[in-house]
Formats: sequence, C-alpha cells, structure tokens
Amino acid sequence: GGRLAIAKAALMTLCGGLHPGRVIACVLDVGTNNKKLLEDDLYMGNRFPRVRGKEYDDFTNKCIMAMQKRFPSAVIHYEDFGVTTARAVLDRFRHVLPCFNADIQGTGAVVMASMAAALKLTDRNLLDSRVLIYGAGSAGLGIADQIVNHMIIHGATQEQARARIYCMDRFGLLLTGMKTNSPAQEGYAHNPKDWEGVDTKSLVEVIGKVKPTCLIGCATQAGAFNEQVIKEMYKFNPRPMIFPLSNPTRLHECVPEDALKWTDYNALVATGSPFPPVEGHVISENNNCFSFPGIGLGAVLARATTISDAMISAAVDELASLSPAQNDPKAGLLPPIEEIDETSARVATAVILQCVKEGHSRVESEDSPVGGKVKVPRDFYACLSWVKEQMWRPEYRPMIKVEHSDEIHTHQY
Repeated sequence: GGRLAIAKAALMTLCGGLHPGRVIACVLDVGTNNKKLLEDDLYMGNRFPRVRGKEYDDFTNKCIMAMQKRFPSAVIHYEDFGVTTARAVLDRFRHVLPCFNADIQGTGAVVMASMAAALKLTDRNLLDSRVLIYGAGSAGLGIADQIVNHMIIHGATQEQARARIYCMDRFGLLLTGMKTNSPAQEGYAHNPKDWEGVDTKSLVEVIGKVKPTCLIGCATQAGAFNEQVIKEMYKFNPRPMIFPLSNPTRLHECVPEDALKWTDYNALVATGSPFPPVEGHVISENNNCFSFPGIGLGAVLARATTISDAMISAAVDELASLSPAQNDPKAGLLPPIEEIDETSARVATAVILQCVKEGHSRVESEDSPVGGKVKVPRDFYACLSWVKEQMWRPEYRPMIKVEHSDEIHTHQY
C-alpha cells in the first residue's frame, strides 16, 4: 500500500507536472486479514484484522477532513481502496472537497476515451452503443458509470444510458431482484422477463442477445474471450471493440493477436497491459495514467471545489481527440506514452475550462504575482500555454569534470 501510494504520487509529478514538493503520499492503515503478514516479524503495518463498518467510516472521515483542514486547496486522489469501500468513500466526499478515485473514475475515463475514439474512427454514434462489461466489481462498475456519465453529458437520460449497459459477474448477467446484487449492481440490472430462455451465465448467449458494439473484460478470468466469444461479437458487428483489461498479462481475457485474427483484423483493441504491435496494428494500453494526472493537475490549477462529472467528461473528450487512429487506422486508440506530458497538459486544460464554466474554480479570486487577480484564459490554446507554464519539469544542471594534475574536481554549473 505504501509503495503504491508513493508510486502514484510520483506519477502525478512524472505525468502530470506537479512539483514533487507539492505531492504527499498518505497511507491509511486499517489492518490486514492476511495471516502470513500478521505473523511476519518484519511486517511494519498494524497487526490486527482489517477494520470495517462504522469504525472504518469514522476513521476515514477523520483522516480526510483533517487533510482538507490542513491543506484547503488540495486535491485528494484515492487509490487502491477495497471493493466494498472505494465507491462509498468517493460518494461520501466528492461534493465536499475535490477528490477522485483513479481505479473507478480514472480507469473508466480512459476506457470511455478509447471507446469514443473507436466510435469516431468508425463513424458511429455514442448513444447507439451497446456495451457488455464482463466483470461487475468496482472496476467494471466504475467503467459503466463513466460511460453512462458521458452519455448523459451528450444528451441521454440516465435511464436511457443505463439501458445500453450490460454487466456480468460470476453469477451471470445482472438481473433485477438477484439476491447477489450489490446496491451499485442493481442500478445496472435488467428485467428477467426479457431474458427468459437465455442462459444468462453464458457469455456467448448473452452476446447473441445483446449484440454489443463493445466488449470489456475486467473479471481477471484468463481466456474468457475465446474464439467462440470473439466470433459471436464479430457476427453482429463488423468493427467490434474488444477491450480485455484484466492485468497482469497472464489474466487477460484474450491476447490482441487472437482478437484481431478472429475478426479478420477488423477488431478495435485496447488492453489493460502493454502488448507489442500485431501485424502493424498498435495496441493501446488503457492505463489510467492517461487520465488521472491531467484531471488532478487541472483540479489543482483551477483550485477546484469539486471534480464534477462534466469535468471528467471534458477530460474524456480531449483524450479521445488525441487518438492517433484518426490519421492512421493501424495506430493506437490512445496517444503514445512518450507524449504523456503533452497529453496531461491538454487533459488538464479541458478540465480547467469546464471547471471555470461550471463555477467550481477558485483560482481567479487569488492575487496574481504580476498584480491584480489571476485570470484563466478562456481560449483553449491560450489556457494550454498557461497550464504548461505552471508544470514542473526536471532540469538537471550538467556536471563537468575538470582535471588538475593528480586531482580531479567535479563542478556543477
């Protein structure tokens, strides 16, 4: 947990351009249920079973509100919260202070951006999409939420958007009234009467009825997208979107080579781990590093009071607009990782402009170093320049070796 927190804080600097002195990694240690760790003399964490319920809620409330009191302009980025707690913590605080969850919103935003890029590439409408998500845990439902959010921003009602999303877990397709449904899952459950005569535990049969345009995997079931599944998708969809997102690589629902081969190289593929190109087709990695650093940077620079659905949707649209596939069909759906600083700057710009538009920004009430108040440029490219001026970049002064007789001196300039 500690290593992951430090790594994600480092990514805000590396990918988002936030000065390392302005990023703090915090770990909330609520114990562990791992018996091996509890018995390990070298384990540095709390040695008691993981706390849940009211005690957990009271602890997280106290921690997060203390952070807000000590750092009132800070943006809180949640990472690696548990399946049963991530959504609850996000929902509890997202309208109290600027915060977001990279596992739920960040991953969902990148998947939605890949989907939006694929739709544009194939001249299809977002609101006509049908999405089947194989894996209905926090990641799958987070992806579903971002797709629904994006559809709503682009004109659909919540009911219309959710009707286009189908989710499966280990009990099969989510149907209303199933005792195994969590409250979040129930929001994506469909009427059982519409599914009479269909084996809702069979991915192939569900695909045959739904005829999805996009198939997303986040169930960590290696090989779940087998040849029969992919060809069933291809039967109803000449350019199917296949996103096997489970990681590490050994847990992928399918490998890109198979997804492309089984669709005559017509599938639009993005994955959850890095893969090499297949016959010249670049495989984009749906890594949330394409979204959360830019969203975080934008929220920090705008001094946002909240991170709204529309701000995340603006990030999605901007990320999708950067897809190299628009110019080369064999290129990736997402920009290359080598351009991550430019990508983050543009995502941050879109977030800031939406934040200002919605009235969630406080930065223009601050004094400017050059006199008067800070003014955020309303033109996209002028705002982009404003963002880049404030991004931190590592600049190392050169070391020059100077030799004097038998001594060697190193000077830094």
